[in-house]
Amino acid sequence: MQTPGETNVMSDPRMREANTMIPVYGQLPFVPERASGCDIFTKDGRRILDLYGGHAVAALGYGHPRLLKAIQEQSNKLLFQSNSVALEVRARAAESLVRVAPPGLERLFFVNSGAEANENALRMACITTGRKKILALTHGFHGRTAAAAAVTWNSEKWYGFPSKPFATDFIPRDDVDAAKAMINSDIAAVIVEPVQGVAGAYDVSTGFLETLREETQRHGVVLIADEVQSGIGRCGHYFAVQAHRIQPDIITSAKALGGGIPCGAVMCTHALAAHFGPGDLGSTFGGGPVAAAAIAATIEAIEAEGLLANVRRCEAQIREQCVVGPVTRIQGMGLLLGLVCDRPAVEVRNALLEHDILTGTSSDPDVLRILAPLVLETGHIDHLAHALASIAPVAS
Repeated sequence: MQTPGETNVMSDPRMREANTMIPVYGQLPFVPERASGCDIFTKDGRRILDLYGGHAVAALGYGHPRLLKAIQEQSNKLLFQSNSVALEVRARAAESLVRVAPPGLERLFFVNSGAEANENALRMACITTGRKKILALTHGFHGRTAAAAAVTWNSEKWYGFPSKPFATDFIPRDDVDAAKAMINSDIAAVIVEPVQGVAGAYDVSTGFLETLREETQRHGVVLIADEVQSGIGRCGHYFAVQAHRIQPDIITSAKALGGGIPCGAVMCTHALAAHFGPGDLGSTFGGGPVAAAAIAATIEAIEAEGLLANVRRCEAQIREQCVVGPVTRIQGMGLLLGLVCDRPAVEVRNALLEHDILTGTSSDPDVLRILAPLVLETGHIDHLAHALASIAPVAS
């Protein structure tokens, strides 16, 4: 018989997961039961404002009617078919994504995740150039699969594979002179996050991105914009490179792309696409009908509800109201923001959670990340500002 205060293992998902899963994730001290809009409702009755969006995935928040309708209708009609047959819903998703991408990126390949998108983008660059070296940026994160992790900064700590699939080097971020010195005709690709998400929403400068574009074009190098975290409206544009007026050769997308349904995409130019034919790329689940329906619905909702403008308004309000309490400055773009704190960000995250606000940390120990749904409202930001202001100053 269970005594008062004793946890019933069979009723606690945290303990049940601990008994069956490999313990590779640190988990927060609450169990979501349902969610609506920007709010998570827990099993113990809390209502938590989600400003982290499941690692930037919940673009439309939770329970968005347009997204749910698209998923339900497609599930009832055709749950799955592979790429061995053409699908109207896949064509519609592809057309929607190409329409909002920068001009010139008119071909795409659907996959399942951001890491898979980056993996394929890097492979495409090596195939089309015939070269064997990739450049990335210091502090960047591109995924945990073999090639994506090879170009992730400091991945040696957990990489695990006996060797990398190609030679790699890292350009110091925002170092124009280093970029000019390191990009040459031996390089297959340069991969860059326009806003480095895991690094704390560090926004790479326009001048540096322009240098990357100029030098890669000069030497026949493929420029890959990793927009897995920054894309699909999160930065107030469909893709962050659009804010910088930069046109890469490849853009990778995932996370918010399906509003919560796992999916990803590699978008590229006609010139790159011309190198590939049947059998050269493949993905069993990439471009599945439910994922395709979610992609189309997410883009349609962003357009119909003016969410790009909403993101820009929310960014302005956060910058105006939230440099308070432990926050000394704000970096990033749109709703991919880093709140630079006067103490370890984990302490601020924990304090905000006591106010029923969920935020995220980053690889920079002083930066708290905001990855809120694009449907964020003014009142939500007021709540965040008041909670930040209530956090006690660092003791002198």
